[in-house]
Amino acid sequence: MGGVPINKWFLKTQRFSLLVWLAVGIIIRFINLDAKPPWTDEFSTLVFSLGNSFLNVPLDQPISIDTLLQPLQPRPGAGVQDVLKHLLSESNHPPLYFILTHLWLRLFPTDGGLVSLWGARALAAILGAASVPAIYLFSFRLYRSRLVSNIAAAFMATSPYAIFLAQETRHYTLPILWVIASLACFTSAIRHIYNRTQLPIKLTLIWIAINALGIATHYFFVLTLCCEALVLIFIFVKQVKLQEWDVVWYRIIAVAAGAVISGAVWIPLFLNNSYGGKLTEWIQGDRVGFAWLSPIFQALAAWITMISLLPVESPRLFVVIASGIVMLVFFVWATPILVRGLKTRLNEARNRLITEVLIGFIISALLLFFIFTYFFGIDLTRGARYNFIYFPTVIVLLGTSLAICWQTSSVKIYKWRVSGKKAVLVIWLMSLLSGVTVVNNLGYQKYYRPDLFVSVIQRVSSNPVLIATTQKTHVHIGEMMGVARELRKNQKLTNTKFLLAHQDNNPDTSSIALGKAIQTLPRPFDLWKVNFFADNPEELETCSLNSKPLPLVNGYAYKVYRCR
Repeated sequence: MGGVPINKWFLKTQRFSLLVWLAVGIIIRFINLDAKPPWTDEFSTLVFSLGNSFLNVPLDQPISIDTLLQPLQPRPGAGVQDVLKHLLSESNHPPLYFILTHLWLRLFPTDGGLVSLWGARALAAILGAASVPAIYLFSFRLYRSRLVSNIAAAFMATSPYAIFLAQETRHYTLPILWVIASLACFTSAIRHIYNRTQLPIKLTLIWIAINALGIATHYFFVLTLCCEALVLIFIFVKQVKLQEWDVVWYRIIAVAAGAVISGAVWIPLFLNNSYGGKLTEWIQGDRVGFAWLSPIFQALAAWITMISLLPVESPRLFVVIASGIVMLVFFVWATPILVRGLKTRLNEARNRLITEVLIGFIISALLLFFIFTYFFGIDLTRGARYNFIYFPTVIVLLGTSLAICWQTSSVKIYKWRVSGKKAVLVIWLMSLLSGVTVVNNLGYQKYYRPDLFVSVIQRVSSNPVLIATTQKTHVHIGEMMGVARELRKNQKLTNTKFLLAHQDNNPDTSSIALGKAIQTLPRPFDLWKVNFFADNPEELETCSLNSKPLPLVNGYAYKVYRCR
């Protein structure tokens, strides 16, 4: 620190620390914001937020790049009513974030006639950065310690998980704010319960409103409310046994009733949506053998990457191996420090209750995840983004634990001893490096890499190209939109055609559509079967399969045929 003692440096920064962490959070979230191509879920946000529909994209016939990308073109007359109309009939998401994005996108010019990706992602990035002051205030409310608040804010600013969510035009950074706000009300209610004081009516109404907004942003916010409910039920049962039940519970029951009503409003829309089951197929399925263990490892990976994620997705194997080893060594060293800090908090009379509540909240969340995964066949651990329901609690516990370490005279790093302050800085620097890893696309990579796939097409095909895929929902249209957008951006192979072969109960319909396209297109052309899950039509026998080995590309399973 340039010769300044670390404790004096920290005390100085406390005067403007929140601004520092907010600036760090904003800067890192906006680095390379639109460098990574959007994936299919982001296309859903873009199309529905514009008030457009996927249903206007022609199926079962070859279409041009511009035709496929038409839903990404803003319409001057589109309004909020169009957002509601198409979103609620074609998707399984509540509308609040899409409405906000619709209004937000009006501030940005188009990008070559298409919606601005940077503009759309900027909203998520700003909301993500807002979680830095939010977690600062929440932590201070809980522990009345600026040290805890500073550490929590610092890690929220650089958390690779938080940055991953903030760099996608998806509805996850806004729910994180609702989670923090709901938890603030929840923990206040806990204190009123133990102090045997009535919950203020203002707090009751604010809590109900926050919960309603959370559900209107993401249905999985209900899981946050379930975790709060489980903790409250545990406390209620404990008080009933001790005959300490108090009238404070009446208003908490009113909050619960408000949450039930807020959620029930969306049930008819959710149940009547014919796309819901198809859109969630990817987290459903049977397990055999070692697949029963995969949710455990997926959950561990999600927890680890909340603070540490080195370039484990680098194309260079030695970088991947080295990153994995460093992360493993780091967690073997850091875990005892974190556990020791939490144990200390649990032994402090002043902080025991709130620490127990936060730990109980996280345990409830993990319990719900594994119940859904193992008993209902819905593997929530497959989507790391779903951990938003308890992520802020992890950051607060991290902050309060490391605050203990900060005040420790020395901490052992294998053979060496350093001050507790330096140990905290080492852990934070790991988080910062991990955030840089994410913004450079070396960690938390997109599930689809159309940029790499297009480079393969350009290298392999010199003839006109037909890209064929089977289509069930707008997810599969989004997969091809990613490819079309890259082709349009590169201004190469602009005469490429796409075939979205619709597939419902009868997979033969996709094969028939492909057969017709092969017959009608002028030759020569190259056929790229991409994520095509149907039998080959007879017409494909007139084309020859490319036998040369081709690279694997995330999100795109493909075969190439030469049709002469």
